[in-house]
Amino acid sequence: MPKLSLAAMSKLMKDSGAQRVSDSAKKKLREILENKAKDITNKAIKFAKYKGRSTIQGEDIEKALR
Repeated sequence: MPKLSLAAMSKLMKDSGAQRVSDSAKKKLREILENKAKDITNKAIKFAKYKGRSTIQGEDIEKALR
């Protein structure tokens, strides 16, 4: 079940300058962003565990993006 709403995808795209956005575009962006977020989170978990923490912090997310 998707975690991000289609309305949020529409807002992101329109804030970036899109005049109109199809449902298929919203669904595809949601799929890509959710997959990317999972990948980043999995990497961040490894950084947090390496530091002996169970809590993911902002620095873990930043490192995961490198």
